[in-house]
Amino acid sequence: MENSEPDSGFAAATIQKVRKNLAFRSKWSEVNGAMGDLGTYIPIVLALTLAKDLNLGTTLIFTAVYNILTGALYGVPMPVQPMKSIAAVAISSGSTFGIPEIMAAGICTSGALFLLGVTGLMETVYRLIPLPVVRGVQLSQGLSFAMTAVKYIKKEQNLSKAKSMGERHWVGLDGLLLALFCAGFIVVVNGAGEENRGGGNDDDNDNGGGRRKMRLKRFITSLPSAFIVFLLGVVLAILRRPNVVKEMKVGPSTIQIVKISKHAWKEGFINGAIPQLPLSVLNSVIAVCKLSSDLFPAKNCSVTSVSVTVGLMNLVGCWFGAMPCCHGAGGLAGQYKFGGRSGGSVAILGAAKLVLGFVVGSSLAKLLNQFPVGVLGVLLLFAGLELAMACRDMASKEESFVMLLCAAVSLGSSAAIGFVCGIVVFLLLRLRSKDQSCSPV
Repeated sequence: MENSEPDSGFAAATIQKVRKNLAFRSKWSEVNGAMGDLGTYIPIVLALTLAKDLNLGTTLIFTAVYNILTGALYGVPMPVQPMKSIAAVAISSGSTFGIPEIMAAGICTSGALFLLGVTGLMETVYRLIPLPVVRGVQLSQGLSFAMTAVKYIKKEQNLSKAKSMGERHWVGLDGLLLALFCAGFIVVVNGAGEENRGGGNDDDNDNGGGRRKMRLKRFITSLPSAFIVFLLGVVLAILRRPNVVKEMKVGPSTIQIVKISKHAWKEGFINGAIPQLPLSVLNSVIAVCKLSSDLFPAKNCSVTSVSVTVGLMNLVGCWFGAMPCCHGAGGLAGQYKFGGRSGGSVAILGAAKLVLGFVVGSSLAKLLNQFPVGVLGVLLLFAGLELAMACRDMASKEESFVMLLCAAVSLGSSAAIGFVCGIVVFLLLRLRSKDQSCSPV
């Protein structure tokens, strides 16, 4: 009896915390925010489904569970994104890097992240990395997203081969004018992402015309822009191929354990995990935690817990064929850009994925394959810009120099090399400043 009261108190506190973390700040804003990560999620998952026969139904179900659990745990719109480096290797490697190799790479990467988290080493790394270097990683990732988005908008895409084709036609159900219209609509509704978009006071307008303009402005800025754009994309996908709905099968996909051979472990580790691990440490843990602390100072998203959750997600899901996933600063920036302010935003997305995973499973790929890529590019563009704008707090020329150098090298080579260059230059500048301060006048 003595132990029952502490147990019940713990359970009550946990339930209360989950409710608080999932509580909506604004219903339509949270729904709109849930769309902010789809510009990254859909192209990568669809490409792997088409090129590597990824089990889309299983991926939807597992990533849905990840979304709901991370939303309940962190209370912020913490994204669940595919591991981009592993996906890039898989798409570009032909038949030599299939599903077993993809899952082996995800398990190896996540095992390393899990160990870094539980041993406390990730926290040590986080404390030692200078802020300008973190900002450089964020800036490079944001600009990379934005440049990819422009490519999606401007050129026809073969997602299964991750290649750009010819110039996109101006007119059509996936034309350039459509993408430009969607981009303009989001700018009108969301502006540059300022928090109080509908500001102002009716009392400041002493005539009926002024009040009507203010009400119209508030109505426009309250629209769920990303949600509307995504729904438009779904409608256009059906119009592009009306029979696609009939071709979709009702029912979940079969979930099976993936058999991973010794060769697949070797290939997955060397070609998949080794390139992915630096990106996961820098962008999926360190950068996302820094961005979370910037956007949500009252929330505690420690690098230890984020590293552990990324590890646990894939140490379970990859054995069943779910795409290796992580968190990402770009996804968090995108969801914040469009209104996500709580864990409820990603929980909504998770609930939608769960329904789709059980109702239509992998046949959803038939519909997604018709989705206007230019529209996805628009969503990805604003996510990238929001992430890049998080770097505007560099107060000195020295900090900006380190940030820009790190970003430039990252874009030109890789995030790992950019990170190393940023650290080296930061230390050299500090040593130079120290020598100057110690020199005689």
